[in-house]
Formats: sequence, structure tokens, C-alpha cells
Amino acid sequence: MAITLILDALKNAALTFATLFPIINPFGAAPIFLGLTRAYPASVRKLLARKIALYGFLLLGGSLALGSAVLTFFGISLSTVEIAGGLVLANTGWQLLNRERSDAEEPESITEATALQRAFYPLTLPLTVGPGCISVAIALGAHIRSQPNVAQIDRLVPFMGSLAGMVLVCITLSLCYEHADKLASILGPSGTNIVVRLSAFLLLAMGVQIIWNGFATSVTQLLTQVPAK
Repeated sequence: MAITLILDALKNAALTFATLFPIINPFGAAPIFLGLTRAYPASVRKLLARKIALYGFLLLGGSLALGSAVLTFFGISLSTVEIAGGLVLANTGWQLLNRERSDAEEPESITEATALQRAFYPLTLPLTVGPGCISVAIALGAHIRSQPNVAQIDRLVPFMGSLAGMVLVCITLSLCYEHADKLASILGPSGTNIVVRLSAFLLLAMGVQIIWNGFATSVTQLLTQVPAK
């Protein structure tokens, strides 16, 4: 029995990690994080990376456990979350794509308090943990709760496994963000600027895609509700 529970937890941890990792894409998001925190001292950037990983885990864990219930309570559909989140994500990508590099703000003028004000928005939501990740976490939680012939206490094991998978993703994310400056030193100023611009364009494209997915889902649901003549 114990071995079965352990295997079940490991299976859910692996599934959650494999599902969320390519969506969050810590390696691809690191240049964008660096572009938005270029003027910050290394110590502040490291603190931000850890805060973002923590906030990301709380968002994902909360979506896993309570996401579907919260959406039902407020009468919000997943497609609406995708459209709203996609708009914010696309706006962030557009601003970063058109951002002119400025050295007017010296690193010494950046305080921890100023930097931490941006830790949750926009650096965690929607830059790192966007509507796509939240939708996946909500779907994972709904799948666990919908398993037939499973006692409530037994559902705790797959939930814990999924949380473990989220922890692994967030640890990887923190490490990638903390060492984003090392990647920049390898690429050089010109290479870093190119990577940041390309990543910003991909971020904009992802936002548009998420908006389109939410819109397409909404239209499909609306059409299915129209009675046939």
C-alpha cells in the first residue's frame, strides 16, 4: 500500500513537472527577467529571483487546490482568464520589445523595497506564471478531484505529488533567474540585447496566442449553446 502511494505521488510529481516546465520555460524567461532588472544590483536580483519562485509556487499551488472553486464562485470561466491574462502578457511583451535601454537610473539608486514592489506584478504574474500555467494547474486539480471511487484522504497523495513537481519547477526557475547575469556575460551586450528582444517578441506572440485560445474557446462554447433549428 505504501509503495503504491509513493509511486502515485512520484507519477503526479513527474506529470506536473513535465507539464509546467515547458510553459514556464525558466531558461527562456531568464533573458526577459534580466532585461527588466538590468539596473538592479546582483544582490537585489537574487532576492527578486527567490521571491518570484515563492510567489510562483503559491500561485500554482493555490490554483491546484482552489482554482476551480474560486472561478466558480465568481462566475469566471477559464477562457475569460486566458483572454485577460493574455492581454496583460502581450502588453508586457510589447513594452519590453519597444523599451529603450537607459543607463540614467544607476544600480545604486535601486533599493530592495523598490525592487520588491515589482516582484509579484509583473515579474511573477504574468511574466513568469501566466494564464497558461494557471489554467494547467486548475485542470490538474480538477482531474485529481474527479477521479472516481477514490476517498478524499487518498486524493491528498496525488495533490502532494503535484505540489512536489511545482516545487522542482520553481527551484529551477529561481536558479535560472539568479544566474541570468552569467548568461549575459557570455553573450555580451549586443548578444544579450538580441536575446532580450527576441524573447520579448515571443512573449508578445504567446500573449496573442493565449488571447486567441480563450476567444476560440468562448466562441465554441457559445455556438454549442445555440439550439439547432
